[in-house]
Amino acid sequence: MNTWINVARYHMIDWVALVTTCWGALTIAFAVNVAIFASLPGGHGQAHYAGALASIYLTVGIVGALSISRPLPFALALGLSRRSYYAGTALFAAAVAAVNGLGLTVLQLIERATGGWGINLHFFRVPFLLAGPWYLTWLTSFVGLVLMFAWGVWFGLVYRRWNLFGLLAFVAVQVAALTAAIVLVSLAHGWPSVGHFFTTLTLIGLLGLLAALAAAMVTGGYATIRRVTV
Repeated sequence: MNTWINVARYHMIDWVALVTTCWGALTIAFAVNVAIFASLPGGHGQAHYAGALASIYLTVGIVGALSISRPLPFALALGLSRRSYYAGTALFAAAVAAVNGLGLTVLQLIERATGGWGINLHFFRVPFLLAGPWYLTWLTSFVGLVLMFAWGVWFGLVYRRWNLFGLLAFVAVQVAALTAAIVLVSLAHGWPSVGHFFTTLTLIGLLGLLAALAAAMVTGGYATIRRVTV
């Protein structure tokens, strides 16, 4: 366990770059949206949904890819096992998701208290996903951020093991799987059932699905790192 904590602390060496990566794009997107919606004449009474909150999830995925691929040779050269490095990185991912999720929750509370920053802007409030009590906002953010980090880690490991060709093949397999699922549902005329499933799905149920998907990403990444050569 101490080794895992040390690996997580190792990832935090360049914490300034980590904070900048996670929050830089989001800060810019927030400032742009505030400037745009504040300039709308007489539009403050209407709720404005930005949709730019996804930027922090994407950047956390990038952090995941970089955290596993770049320092891996150095970590193995120090005598760390692949299992310990991966477990420490998973611990780091949980910490990143918890802290960033808390930050998003606090900002959502401020947004609610200020009437959407004075212009009825719903930047940190996303319908259905991030619109409930603070603890559900934090939990949803945490699960989503862990999912993106784990996905990024898997991408980084695939690139480390098979280089660019393997990465492109990895993307192609995911696109092909998604396309096949769409085709199968269409052939079975199952879109009404799919729509009914998602329209009746509760937020807790969706969190369960996202958590299961994150667990699958973590498992796939572990299976990949076991055979990575550096």
